[in-house]
Amino acid sequence: MPDLDEIRDGTDSTEHESSLGSRVTAVITDRPWQVVLAFVIVTVLFVGGMGGGGEQQAGTDQFTDGLEEQEALEDMQDDFQAEGRESGNSSANLFITDERNTLSKPSLRRMLEFQERAENADGLRIASTTSPASLVARQLDPDAETREEQRRAVERATQRDLEAAIADADETAGLPVSTDFTRESAQADVAQIAVTYETPPNADSDDRAELQTGTAELANEIDGYETGENVEVFGDAIIQEETLQLLGDTAIVVFPAALVLIMFFLLVAYRDPIDLALGLVALVMTLIWTFGFMGYAKIPFSDSLITVFPLLLAVGIDFGIHIINRYREERAAGASIGDAMGITSRQLSGAFLIVTLTTVIGFAANLTSSLSQLRDFGIVAAVGISFTFLIFGLFLPAGKVGLDRLREGTRMPNFGTRPLGSEDSFLGRVLPVGTKAARIAPVIVLVSALVFGAAAASYGTGVDTEFSQEAFFPDEDRIAQYERLPEPFAPGEYTFMTVLDYLEEDFDQGFVGSVTVYVDDPDVRSAAAFREVDRAVSEPPDAFVETDRRAEADSLVSALEERQSTDPEFAATVKRADSNGDELPDRNVDQVYDELLESDAAHQYVTSDRSATRIVYQVDVDADQTDATNAAEAVAANMSMDATATGSLVVNQAVIDRISESAIRSLIVAFVLTAGFLMLSYWWLEGRMIYGVINLVPVLVTVAMLAASMRLFDVPLSPFNAPILSVSIGLGVDYTVHFMHRFVDEYEAGADVHEALAVTVRGTGGALTGSMLTTVCGLGVLYLALIPLIMEFGLLLALGVFYAYLTSILLLPSTIVVWDRLERRFGPLGDVQWRASVRSLTGKH
Repeated sequence: MPDLDEIRDGTDSTEHESSLGSRVTAVITDRPWQVVLAFVIVTVLFVGGMGGGGEQQAGTDQFTDGLEEQEALEDMQDDFQAEGRESGNSSANLFITDERNTLSKPSLRRMLEFQERAENADGLRIASTTSPASLVARQLDPDAETREEQRRAVERATQRDLEAAIADADETAGLPVSTDFTRESAQADVAQIAVTYETPPNADSDDRAELQTGTAELANEIDGYETGENVEVFGDAIIQEETLQLLGDTAIVVFPAALVLIMFFLLVAYRDPIDLALGLVALVMTLIWTFGFMGYAKIPFSDSLITVFPLLLAVGIDFGIHIINRYREERAAGASIGDAMGITSRQLSGAFLIVTLTTVIGFAANLTSSLSQLRDFGIVAAVGISFTFLIFGLFLPAGKVGLDRLREGTRMPNFGTRPLGSEDSFLGRVLPVGTKAARIAPVIVLVSALVFGAAAASYGTGVDTEFSQEAFFPDEDRIAQYERLPEPFAPGEYTFMTVLDYLEEDFDQGFVGSVTVYVDDPDVRSAAAFREVDRAVSEPPDAFVETDRRAEADSLVSALEERQSTDPEFAATVKRADSNGDELPDRNVDQVYDELLESDAAHQYVTSDRSATRIVYQVDVDADQTDATNAAEAVAANMSMDATATGSLVVNQAVIDRISESAIRSLIVAFVLTAGFLMLSYWWLEGRMIYGVINLVPVLVTVAMLAASMRLFDVPLSPFNAPILSVSIGLGVDYTVHFMHRFVDEYEAGADVHEALAVTVRGTGGALTGSMLTTVCGLGVLYLALIPLIMEFGLLLALGVFYAYLTSILLLPSTIVVWDRLERRFGPLGDVQWRASVRSLTGKH
């Protein structure tokens, strides 16, 4: 690490020869093309690792891997999928709409025709289907087993018979129709057809999506059905594919827009096409190295890692503009190419190193998270920012020296060479506003900022937390905006918006509309299980849908009741086993189970060995995720048997709890480590810990303002943006360190505090402005993303960078002046003669 006194006292004399930093600088200025070649070779090696990280991940699944709650859910699913393997272990739903009546005779015939063709279709592997039509037909003719027989039963029925059968089917089995249905009217606008597939346990998402897509194509062949108009197929694999498609549709719009804006602002900042090209090459190399590292480390790319790359670009843009701007200052002062870059590298290397390490700390703080995706984020971001430091600290200066020497003495024109923020420029007249306030009323500025920051932090504690599949889906307005774009920017077709509308408006349930209580207990095989399950669905919590004070739930008891309604012999068996008239067996339970488990449907709610059962509750559409989870946990706790609340909603709630914990923990870890590192760095470099403390004041205000903005703009904490608070510390330090580092150089060289601030704000302030504009406008374009989580991250990234810039330019000067006044009055603060002691030990003068 270079000694800053040596940087101030000389240029490239022999006293630097023993310094590692000086030797590196000498290589950059003396052998620039060898440095460039070395980086090109390494880049080629990293290209070999790109794309090797494994299968791309998207949606909620990427955040639930490894969670105890998810493992419990998978264990339960394995148990019941094994039970129901003969009848299939994956499913889909068709939503059928008919504004006149989906329960009319023609509509019921079409449903049965679809069911017949689907169950006999080659390649679809459909094991069974259930629809309002098949349930009504069984009421009309209990002996109608085949779809053809059921269709004849519907066709022969009179309107009165049909209406009576519809009412009976709803009472006994519950018709899967929209909430506008009443038994008196026998009408409904929307009906559901459930499809069950025979798929092997190792079937992946592509296999399931092919079956679900084939089902949609088959529905198109039915006269009166048109997929996308009055028929929509809803399946987990289709939704997962559409979630991945959102990534592609977002990338094809956002990335070109970001590239255009970044190039525009870089061109404004550099004002030289050659410098612009060099800066862009360095940015591309940063991305290649990071992607290559992910491949070699077998870290799969996911939409949660998209946020890493804007952050790397933000820091890379900042480093590049600072190097070019500082280099131009020295060239304008008359230094040669080598000397100008030598001075630039020696002066900025310390700042770059501090920025890199503090940003790495901010990123690496996410390694404390219990969520594997946030840990992956921390690893990739920390490694990526280290690559950024190497590329912009070595490759870009070497490339700049090499290119400038090539065009020196040629007729190649010199483009913009003035540094940003020069005294006679527009920025040079605007930027000193913070230093002027520091002259007039620094105490008022500092105290006002701290009070404002405290109020913002208090307000920001009310930020909500969100995690669900719906959080990945855009609203209709954003889809409509994209649809107006010309090809190839127009988005693909999406079904999830229509499905969400059906679920919420027609069926009063959310995207994941159920929670499960899983019972794994030896008493399941006894008569007590029937009463325990029956009690668990009686007088349910408000979060569950209920009818007549009983939860709408699928369970062992509902399977028992449904079998009784369609099988008189089984009904007689249950009646003989019921000694107290509560319609539940309390003797000869083994016989009841034997006959009940002859039905494939019963295997979905009790295992063959009768050791486990489950209750699937429908969640009220007005209940939020927390309410549903708490209700399921309360039901499980009240059961005498060993019961556990599970299901997607419960797993998602577990992720929410971990997001909050991770955000707070990583913020605290990042702040403590950053504070310690800054103080130690300035203690080592300048013998003044107080410089590190001064750096932190604007950073604290930045983090507080960002937290308040999240609540103000209704942006909840999510797995995407949970790292933003800890990362904002690194972003804030990025700006304050550059400002403070330049101020210390000028101040300890003999300038008074106001002179040093004036030079700093015009020199470094100009580079900070260029970096801020490029980052905010170029990477804030993520706000245009289709995926709401990426859109929100783009907003937070832009705000975080903007706040860091404002506090550096406006607040840091007043903080410095207040510190200077305190030292003048009370003596040095944090003055440790560390450097002098080291020099006396090493014999250096």
